[in-house]
Amino acid sequence: MLSSFMGIAVIILPIFGMITIGYGSARIGLLSDKATDGLAEFVFNLSVPVLIFKTLSEARLPDAQPWGYWISYFAGAFLVFGLAMLAARKLFGRSHEEAVIHGFTAGQANTVFVGLPLILSAYGEAGAVPLFLLLAIHLPVMMVAATLMMEGGAGLFRRSTQMRLLRTLALNPILIGIYAGGIAQLTGLHATGLAGQMVDLLSAAASPCALISLGLSLRHYGIAGDMRQPVLISFLKLMVHPAAVFLLTMIFPMPPAWAGVAVLFAAMPCGINGYLLARRHGLAVNTASSAVSLSTGLSVFTVALWLYVLGVG
Repeated sequence: MLSSFMGIAVIILPIFGMITIGYGSARIGLLSDKATDGLAEFVFNLSVPVLIFKTLSEARLPDAQPWGYWISYFAGAFLVFGLAMLAARKLFGRSHEEAVIHGFTAGQANTVFVGLPLILSAYGEAGAVPLFLLLAIHLPVMMVAATLMMEGGAGLFRRSTQMRLLRTLALNPILIGIYAGGIAQLTGLHATGLAGQMVDLLSAAASPCALISLGLSLRHYGIAGDMRQPVLISFLKLMVHPAAVFLLTMIFPMPPAWAGVAVLFAAMPCGINGYLLARRHGLAVNTASSAVSLSTGLSVFTVALWLYVLGVG
């Protein structure tokens, strides 16, 4: 058991240590808000998309669609989405729109800034393909669901809503990296020579820069307001979501690494997109930002628990 804990610590501590360095740098003023925004843009718009392109273009993809894998993850995601919405309405008396933000925050995982470096650290190359295949549809599915519930079924058919959603998905750098990697996979074209070296350098920067960027961002988001709602959202995200996925991966057949990636993906803290949705609508902003910060802080313990359950380490 001691060796297992040591193995988990080897995975967890460098990841959250880097986040702590980023947070501490912002706290003492070593890095400014300009650095926070600039580094986040570099990670999200360039480094991570290049890493995704590199991995997918060189990977061996499954011959058949992994429907059981996707069902396991998204069934858990929509379970906590619904529970968070129900709690917002019945326990906290929130409006329908605020309840959707609660649900989206509970169901949307921080896949880029925490999930990507942590899952790759835990599973290495065996986890890269399932990670990026899930990442490819995670944002589109969750964004469409949130838009549908926020604006109603009829609202989704409005041209303005469709165009906004289309722009969000078509111009998302992460998705562009996935599209480019898929095209390279199909055509057999790979970055070699000078281009290959540049791709290697940019992709190598993704994980450390993402973690530092998240630490810097947490200083900005902070924790404020009534904490009952962020606590509940964090519990749903960190414990209920991965528990549901874990049970479903035992029902649907899939390789152990794929099951582990699905559970860890679900165990990631609340994604920043929940806060961005709240800010765009001017609703439940404190709840969403507090849930992002709180769940990220607590995830150092809950992710260690799920790694132990999965036998990783």
